[in-house]
Amino acid sequence: MMLSPSPFLRQALLADAVTTTLCGLLMLLCAHPLGGMLGLPETLLLIGGAILLPFAALVAYLSLRPNLPRVAVWGVIFVNVLWAAESVLLLMSGWVTPNAAGYVFVLAQAAVVLMYAELQYMGVRRSTIAMA
Repeated sequence: MMLSPSPFLRQALLADAVTTTLCGLLMLLCAHPLGGMLGLPETLLLIGGAILLPFAALVAYLSLRPNLPRVAVWGVIFVNVLWAAESVLLLMSGWVTPNAAGYVFVLAQAAVVLMYAELQYMGVRRSTIAMA
């Protein structure tokens, strides 16, 4: 089933893509100094950044399509919720020992990602089924 995306959904997807691209580039290009400042492993930041960039490209592509596969939009929302949950679980797991700035970084990006999931959900509700 295809959606005719509301302007709200389109904007939420595009904003998510831009933010995700910037965060991914920051994590990839500044992994070493960022890891030291946050008390997070450099490898974690590199892998996280490498995961974010293709996801951002997909979300940007979707934001520009005239009609969207409903399953793809729900997939983006699901991945955003999963990323936020895994970010919190990472801090609770003891696998990393970030400093205070690291906790703030991880929790802040999780909150932003969860906000995008909520905005995208609201955008889906405002969208209509595309006519073939």
